[in-house]
Parts: sequence; C-alpha cells; structure tokens
Amino acid sequence: MFVKQLYTGCLSEAAYYIESNGIAAVIDPLRDIEEYLSLAKERNSSIRYIFETHFHADFVSGHLDLAAATGASIVYGPGTQTSFPVHVAKDGESFEIGKLRVEVLHTPGHTMESSCYLLKNEEGKDYAIFTGDTLFVGDVGRPDLAQKTNEITMDDLAGMMYESLQNKIMPLADDVIVYPAHGAGSSCGKNLGPETFSTIGEQKATNYALQQQSREEFIKAVTDGLAAPPQYFPINARINKEGYDSLDAVLAKGMTALDIPAFKKKIKEPDVIILDTRKAAVFTEGFIPGSIFIGLEGRFAEWAGSLLPFDQEIVLVTDEGKEKETIVRLARVGFEKFAGYLAGGFEQWKNNNEPIDMIIDVEADELAMDMPFDDQLVIVDVRKLPEYADGHIKEAVNIPLDELSDPGSMAHLEDNHNIYVHCAGGYRSVIAASLMKRQGIHNLRNVVGGWSKIKELNDKFKFEKSKEVLN
Repeated sequence: MFVKQLYTGCLSEAAYYIESNGIAAVIDPLRDIEEYLSLAKERNSSIRYIFETHFHADFVSGHLDLAAATGASIVYGPGTQTSFPVHVAKDGESFEIGKLRVEVLHTPGHTMESSCYLLKNEEGKDYAIFTGDTLFVGDVGRPDLAQKTNEITMDDLAGMMYESLQNKIMPLADDVIVYPAHGAGSSCGKNLGPETFSTIGEQKATNYALQQQSREEFIKAVTDGLAAPPQYFPINARINKEGYDSLDAVLAKGMTALDIPAFKKKIKEPDVIILDTRKAAVFTEGFIPGSIFIGLEGRFAEWAGSLLPFDQEIVLVTDEGKEKETIVRLARVGFEKFAGYLAGGFEQWKNNNEPIDMIIDVEADELAMDMPFDDQLVIVDVRKLPEYADGHIKEAVNIPLDELSDPGSMAHLEDNHNIYVHCAGGYRSVIAASLMKRQGIHNLRNVVGGWSKIKELNDKFKFEKSKEVLN
C-alpha cells in the first residue's frame, strides 16, 4: 500500500495518490496534473480512478484533463449531475485498487453531493478516510456555499452535516487517519488547524464540531461567524460541474510573447488587465502604469480570484522564466482569458524608456512621525475585519483588501488626502496600492512591514480594539 498527500500551500489544498499492485487512484486533483502522471510513471502504475469529494469552489479540479490523459473513471458521490461523463457512486459502493478497497460514504452538508472515501487496507481494516470538505483538522466544511435555492438553506445543510458526522464519521475507530482536502488558510472552513492530517480519535477529542451537542447547538456553532466566501467560489464550482478548456490550450494562449509594440497595442484595448506578479518590494520601485500587482510570493491565486474579473483578458508582466508558473496558478482558480506576456518583462519596458509609475515605501516610524503634523493624513488598513478588530491604529480606516475590487470602496478617499496603506506584513498593502493607483489615487505610501512593524512601536502609536466585533 502506498498513500501520498500532495499539498499545495498557496491554496491550502491537499490531493492524494493511492496505489496498490500497480493500480492507482487520485483524490481531488489540481488542474495541473503532471505531478500525478509523473508519480504513476515513476512507480510503474496505472491511474484507474479519480475520486472527487465534491464540486470544489476554491480551485478548478484536474479531473477532466487527468481522465483524458489516463482513461481513468471520474467518480462523484450520490446525486451528482455534471455536463460530462462521470460514475455517480452509490452510498456504500466499493472500488478495488489492487489489494485495497475504497468505500464511498455519502456525507452531505458542505454540499449535497459531498462524499468521503474510506480506505481499507489489505486485511480489510479501515485505514484512512479522505474527508474532502466534510471534516478538517479542527473544523468542518462551511454549509453556506451550496445555498443557491429557496428549498435548501444554510441551516438545512448544517443539519445534514450534523447527521453525516454523527452517522458516518463518529462510528469510525480512533486510529483511522483523517486526510482532509484543506489545511490552515483555506476559506472553506472557519478556523482550520495547522496540521494537514490527523486521526478520528484526535478529532473526537479536539474538534469543536465533534463534541457532544444537540443538532441545534451544532447548527449554531458551524454557522456563527462565517465570513463571506471569496467572490470566485461560485465561478469555480460552476466550472468544475460544467467543464473547462484543457490546461494545454490555456497555456498555448498565455505563453505568447509580446514585444513592446504588440504589448502597447494590446493594453490600449478596453477591459484588458495588466497583471504584474513580481515581488512586492520590486514592484513598488517601478511598474507599468495601470498595472495590478499580485505577487507570486503570497496567496497569489486566491487573491487573483478574489480581485480580478474572469471575463476580461489578462496580459502578464513577470520575472523572466515565471510566465508558465503564473498561468498555471491562475488557471487553478479558473482564469483562461490570457493574451500573452511582455517579452523581457519590466526591465525591457524600462530600458525602452517607456513611462513608469512607482509606489513610495515608508517605514512605520516615518508614519508615526508624520501623523501629529498632517491633518490630511489618512491611514488605510486593508487587513480583514477580524484582524483589524483585534488591534489597529486608533485613527486607521479599515477597507479590507477583498472590498477594493469595487472602486466604490475608495469613494471617501480625496485627492488632498495623504494616504498611508498597510496590511499585516506588506504583501496585501502593495496589492491595495496598485488598485488605488489604477483608480487615479496617487498620493499614497506603502508602510513596509505593515502591522507587524507598527505594533513594535507601541510608544509612538495609539492602538485600540473593536470590542463590538470581537464580542
């Protein structure tokens, strides 16, 4: 028996490769499938099944491309309806993988078709359960993502989740390994733990959702405090259900090198987005006017999906050699409308004496020195509301980064304001500054190091917490 977790940190996503006697299965694959194909080739195995735990909302699955490459069957849980051929499994149905067996456990709650896959070893003993978004380490899947009709409410789904956990998960032995689809940082739950796997026994002891409580208490516990899901979640869920272009076709469009004349012609077209994926500290020193910055070093795909429209063409400015990685990571969350990349990158643009823009970086102590003497100074804190509520500069205005995709969120910022933007560490604030620049707000500065540096100067700032939010 061979089981491998394939974890992608920037999406907090876990796919799985299972193999026995030359037969393999992949659970919840990402859109870029080379790792699975390489692993099977390396181990001289054949991928026979692709098990999907549900219609993922936070990434585009690789089920179609992997099935086309291997001939494997795509398996979903009961009640699944798709626009492409799949095997809709029955609750309790089993699949043989060499000397192993995988049993389908229908566990609606996160979505209606959500299912877990129970792996039994060569002796027929329960060995591990692949829980998708039904059970995480320390949490359970949010029950609001599939609420699209009046017939099924969030509370209905939470009730189904309670029954699924009580009837399908809790009876399992304590030593059964729990392999979830996501880890810390994912928006598919409220507060996922840092570990990427656990055991049933550990979760029974520590996971709030598996403690002894009534159905009503459980519903309240899992629905209270849910933040709004990222705007791209329903788009990705629809793509996974209806199908998509092959990744090779997407790459063919995106990997078109544009010289400067071709690039300038393209960006003059309406609704074309210039996306710059270099590092934040490099971007602030100079960039093509109108560019949106989202750096590869952060939660790149997640922020792209939250901030960029899916129906507009994207042209890329990247570090040399990073073009393909950028396209693949964007394709993971459903972007397909690429018009190419700037050949030679920003350096080629600058060396050609084309116009450039920049963002002024300042240290936290410079902000502290400027505050008492500038009545037009406005501090914009772009962290999430719970982060802001837990502590912020007393005078700071909170505009969470995911709200800045709406230009109306900047309506109260005036031309005469001296704007200082910060986040937690300096990544999100540069994204925010680029969005503000694109809307014509240029009198701004980026606070390097963000809140992490600001709070070190506790003798130079006045801090407060938003108790009404925290409580």
